[in-house]
Amino acid sequence: MLYLVPTPIGNLSDITLRAIEILKEVDFILAEDTRTSGILLKHLEISKPLHAFHQHNEHKVLDKVIDRLKSGERAALVSDAGTPGISDPGFLMVRECVREEIEIICLPGPTAFIPALVCSGLPCDRFVFEGFLPHKKGRQTRLKALADESRTMVFYESPHRILKTLAQFAEYFGEDRSASVSREISKMYEETIRGPIADIIHHFTENPIKGEFVIVVGGK
Repeated sequence: MLYLVPTPIGNLSDITLRAIEILKEVDFILAEDTRTSGILLKHLEISKPLHAFHQHNEHKVLDKVIDRLKSGERAALVSDAGTPGISDPGFLMVRECVREEIEIICLPGPTAFIPALVCSGLPCDRFVFEGFLPHKKGRQTRLKALADESRTMVFYESPHRILKTLAQFAEYFGEDRSASVSREISKMYEETIRGPIADIIHHFTENPIKGEFVIVVGGK
């Protein structure tokens, strides 16, 4: 059996009681970064075999993990923060478990884009999650395709690309398009800036850019 276990995106208290129970019960844990997950497990006083599973090695270790699961072992897959598979490793493992008829259970829990979307003040009854845009190839094509999107759009972005991305949003969506940018969700310096894209660009031009960002943009 494979458990997908969401981990805190900021405040360590965001982890669920069930997630703690599963991490204590499984035979081994697959982690995007064993150092980051090791800190969390130490905080929770959990001692379990911890193995790396990330985008650079997932193809190499997949078969070995599947063999262990087919033999009857139980594993938990965690990412550095949030729900595995959402802009993090996980899809490849889940797809292979489905093929091999291995039971998969995904626990509900933290993920960054839901709180950012809900508190944006933009319609959230229908939305499209885009995650990280392509850095180079296909980026402009994707932005052109989204220019006529009528649903609210949600993006992830890193601090060193936030201004570039917002400038491109102003170019393709219009600088008056309503948007919201949340950073450091569930952390001490959590902040959400709302308004036209032009105003948000001005804010982050005048203020320090730190943390991980979720951008929510109103549909056309």
